[in-house]
Amino acid sequence: MHILPRNIADLVGRILITAMFVVSGIGKLGAGYAATQGYMASQGVPGALLPLVIALEIGGAALIIAGLWTRISALALAAFTVLAALLFHANFADQVQQIMFLKNLTIAGGFLLLAANGAGAWSVDARCTRGRKED
Repeated sequence: MHILPRNIADLVGRILITAMFVVSGIGKLGAGYAATQGYMASQGVPGALLPLVIALEIGGAALIIAGLWTRISALALAAFTVLAALLFHANFADQVQQIMFLKNLTIAGGFLLLAANGAGAWSVDARCTRGRKED
């Protein structure tokens, strides 16, 4: 017996795992842009990479929500999330940073599951696959 239909769980799961990236990417636009560049530079990461970060956060999240190129987008966001953990949250003497590091690893694990299993039936990927099978 299924407590929650798989199609609903897949769609809601895709939305929830990416919500933070959409909000974070949008927050970096406008007034948050310079502050984020400064923070990146303080951690030894070139601020010139910020447009790529924003594009990955918003674009990758949008692709996953739509279920388009889900596996590759999930792999990209998993790698990005692990890299962010290593670059920005590896101060294990600080309990908050340790929790943030583990949070990032947890999210990356969710993205890896998504990469392995795909977006599910309610996705553009599934529609494209069905279209090819019918040809």
